[in-house]
Amino acid sequence: MKLKSMVVAIAAIFTTTITLAQLSLPPGGGNQKSVVRQYIGPLAFVEITYNSPDVAGRENIFGTVVPHGMNAFGFGASTADNPSPWRAGANENTVIEFSHDVNLQGKSVKAGKYGFHVVTAESGPWTIILTDEINAWGSFFYTPDQDVVKVEATPEEVGFHEFLTFEFTDRQADKATAALIWEKTKLPFTVEVPDYNDAILANIESELTSAAGFQSNSWAQAATWASGAGYHDKALAWADAAIAAPFVGQRNFNTLQTKATVLFNKGDLDDAIGVMDEAIKEPAATAFQIHGYGRQLVAQDRKDKALEVFKYNQKRFKGVWPTNYGLARGYSAVGDYKNALKHLKVARTKVPQGDTVNGPAIDANIAKLEKGEDIN
Repeated sequence: MKLKSMVVAIAAIFTTTITLAQLSLPPGGGNQKSVVRQYIGPLAFVEITYNSPDVAGRENIFGTVVPHGMNAFGFGASTADNPSPWRAGANENTVIEFSHDVNLQGKSVKAGKYGFHVVTAESGPWTIILTDEINAWGSFFYTPDQDVVKVEATPEEVGFHEFLTFEFTDRQADKATAALIWEKTKLPFTVEVPDYNDAILANIESELTSAAGFQSNSWAQAATWASGAGYHDKALAWADAAIAAPFVGQRNFNTLQTKATVLFNKGDLDDAIGVMDEAIKEPAATAFQIHGYGRQLVAQDRKDKALEVFKYNQKRFKGVWPTNYGLARGYSAVGDYKNALKHLKVARTKVPQGDTVNGPAIDANIAKLEKGEDIN
């Protein structure tokens, strides 16, 4: 390559580099960029990206710095015939992102990113406008055909905030309340995930096709959640998979108890009891697991069945701790305080060394039985 050509090529490289490089200078006016993300449940999230101006000694921000209503800024598309909302921040317009379909103040919005604008008012509710424009500088190029949804929200008076901030002020399983806060004003608005449980169910179904699906415990966990959420048929299928699915199923006390719980929640009480009759006879079932089941029966007011289980536990494990304690609870539940007291005194002698909880509890229960009081 000739010397002159080489110099030109090198110059071009440096020119390109200089043209593309950008210095990380402070934002104009100190309006620092901020991002806040809040999850709603384990899957859905709301993320708000905004530039945060400060009050800087100004008074009555809303009504002066941020004029009420729609305004003609005389720049871009903002004219008297096409007035603009407020950008809900500084510099670029604020952007809100929903990972899932949501209801914003009760109105349906699809998952995605949206420009977030506000129309303030001297009194009454303010208007939040979501647009399909997320790259605009401010609201200068806003036009009504960009609107995706408009909702109303009522501002509230709060303590002084120097910097404009978005916060999530209330968080629940399927919804959250976000709020724009600046100076002495807060504008709260709700974001709710509709069909929240359906989204979780679909995600669980997907995860069970991955590596998680090769673990019996994953199917049991899925069954427990689905049962509690009211998906009874799906829960029963998953509970059966935890017990008997090829390669991963494990038949043991825990998986059988999971199935019994699903059946109980489904209303099939006799079937649930039948499954638990199998569970307590599993070779690996422990005295503590059976004891815990007996206590559940007492809590469910199935006293005779509870006593039957406690008797089985005491016989199978030859009176080891805590089988006599269980028998005492079983006899007490059916009103046989004499036998309850007899087994409770035996249980007192079998409290493990170093157990500082059950010893005093048994002493208190002995006193109750001696006065003819139930210990459950």
